Amino acid sequence: MEDTRWLDSDEQQTWRAFLWTSRLLNEELDRRLQQESGMPHAYYMILAMLSESPARTMTMTELARMVRSSPSRLSHAVNRLEEAGWVRRGKHPADRRTTLAELTDEGFAALEAAAPDHVEAVRTHLFDPLSRDQVLQLREILRTLLVSLDPEGESPDIFGPPQT
Repeated sequence: MEDTRWLDSDEQQTWRAFLWTSRLLNEELDRRLQQESGMPHAYYMILAMLSESPARTMTMTELARMVRSSPSRLSHAVNRLEEAGWVRRGKHPADRRTTLAELTDEGFAALEAAAPDHVEAVRTHLFDPLSRDQVLQLREILRTLLVSLDPEGESPDIFGPPQT
């Protein structure tokens, strides 16, 4: 293990801070959504991605990619969302082998009801503690990491055009 590039003290502190911060933020967002809207954060993300797609519909494959989920995990989540009446599945008219997920009006209403509290939680726990310059620095750091982690660009275009 001579070639191991061990983390120095600064890197170790940064790594641990990143781990705990991201874990605590995700736990808080999930807790708030469960408490206020009765849905886990993963379900919220599925509803949000569907709401932003044309006709509020995506193939299950596209949706799995967008929410970074395995097909089986996504299928389980969509089963629950169907039971709630928030999503409906059907076959693609041009390719009967492809399954579409569609956000229902009830699902859109549930998303609209959950969104204000969710956005407030994101603002409170992620953005309010930072200055505007720190927010922009964080965005650029995340952009750099995303390019490194996803060199083929398979992730959705979450940043839009580069900022100057």
